Amino acid sequence: MFGCECFYRKKMDLLPLSDPEPFSLPAPLPQWPHGQGFASGKLNLGELEVVKISRFKFIWSSNLEDKKKGVTFYKPVGIPDGFYILGHYCQSNDQPLRGFVLVAREAPSKSEATDFSTRVTSPALREPLDYTLAWKSNDGREGSLEGCGFFWLPQPPEGYKSVGFLVTSSKKPKLDKVRCVRADLTDRCEKYRVMHSEFSFRVWSTRPYHRGMLRRGVSVGTFSCISDSIPGLELPLSCLKNLDPSLHGMPNCDQIHALINHYGPTFFFHPDEIYLPSSVSWFFENGALLFRKGDSVGEPIDVGGSNLPSGGRNDGEFWIDLPSGDQRKTIKLGNLASAKLYLHVKPALGGTFTDIALWIFCPFNGPATLKVGIMNIALNKIGQHVCDWEHVTLRICNFAGELWSIYFSQHSGGVWVNAYELEYIQGNKAIIYSSRNGHASFPHPGTYIQGSAKLGIGIRNDCASSNFYVNSSNHYELVAAEYLGDGIVAEPGWLQFMRKWGPTIVYDSRTELDKIVHVLPVMLQSSVKNFFYKLPVELYGEEGPTGPKEKNNWVDDERG
Repeated sequence: MFGCECFYRKKMDLLPLSDPEPFSLPAPLPQWPHGQGFASGKLNLGELEVVKISRFKFIWSSNLEDKKKGVTFYKPVGIPDGFYILGHYCQSNDQPLRGFVLVAREAPSKSEATDFSTRVTSPALREPLDYTLAWKSNDGREGSLEGCGFFWLPQPPEGYKSVGFLVTSSKKPKLDKVRCVRADLTDRCEKYRVMHSEFSFRVWSTRPYHRGMLRRGVSVGTFSCISDSIPGLELPLSCLKNLDPSLHGMPNCDQIHALINHYGPTFFFHPDEIYLPSSVSWFFENGALLFRKGDSVGEPIDVGGSNLPSGGRNDGEFWIDLPSGDQRKTIKLGNLASAKLYLHVKPALGGTFTDIALWIFCPFNGPATLKVGIMNIALNKIGQHVCDWEHVTLRICNFAGELWSIYFSQHSGGVWVNAYELEYIQGNKAIIYSSRNGHASFPHPGTYIQGSAKLGIGIRNDCASSNFYVNSSNHYELVAAEYLGDGIVAEPGWLQFMRKWGPTIVYDSRTELDKIVHVLPVMLQSSVKNFFYKLPVELYGEEGPTGPKEKNNWVDDERG
């Protein structure tokens, strides 16, 4: 199916063959409030019950000359009785051991959700019929197996799918070492991040293709590998699917509050920040106005947003704007004392994880600063707009209630950061650094360039700690958790406003940009012009953003 290749590798003593210790958060986990399946250690997926295994035993390492570029393959250990391996685990050597694989068994009692289960007589799990040797390596000596790694793809029976590879240091594994999963209990899988690429052999992490709060794909934690000897080969693996409609592994209300109390990050704003956050209610109370197309007079907004038009779409018929005069100047500065984080809690990866999106509101987004080499040029209007909604997302593993990663939104994109890469201020509470004027989120202080760091040309994002901060663990409001059912969480009226939180004012930004280009050294002018052409469209006009519920990541997974 894949073929196999061997290549010469200098033998090196790199990694000890001892069992690795997994990464741990700075502080122990608390005793979470009582609930259904959250933090119970096992999750029901309908016809399957799964357990997350984070303890591993070394199998084989790529042992490259640069240790940090290599990868190591592990098998899970400490598997509960009655559960079966679905595949092995791979991780880069340049990071702490931080990962998992799921092991599975048939659920003791089938979920009421799978009404078709009464018509399905085939077992949920079966042994493979055989293995295909996907790839192997050795030290170049004919007949020698010393230090060799063999990669095996289970060949499933008809109607079943493989969800992981096995790795051995010698012969083919026995058929009872792994299980394949009935096809209707699986979902489409995709390659995610390249972990290893050498000669004709590459290794990727995997994740469900369908992701978001309404999707049911479950990450197994296994890896995928492929040889270039057969180009165009489709990914041969699947992931699991959660067919339990109750999503019994998701936290209840008490557990949500316990999670944010324990993990709620502190948001630090730059010491030179002028445009600070506020609560939405403070913004409304202090003069924010609702405008309607064709009407030059704005209407005061009720403190809860009850007079804002609800639902619909962003059709340009309504928008929010600041008041005029001195009151406008005052409200643009925000009110840190009233600021809070607005929480949207939703299932992730088929309900095996919980995403807690924390939204923060600022009445105004300041103009950008351009960096060109050693020069910093404060822009006049580019980047500024009325109102700014930013967010980070905590991803919590539902097996134990452990913080897994945080998504940092950064203008038109963002990045997932693993728990071991975060800074912590108190126990397991992470630090979020909000960039000056633009309020993008970053995991560490410093200057981040939106543009070309190599050329030293781009928009500056300056982050630092200061006395301006909001502690989300005690300054928050739960505004949405749809999976809990209707009426459990009362969504505020302003959350249903789908139009712009700010007017659209188009101005001649090219004039400002041309003035900047003309005062630069000739050798830089071409590069800066090219950079300007690639700037996001929103930087060329003052345009308020839509609210949280209008963003695609409200329902879908985060980008990245």
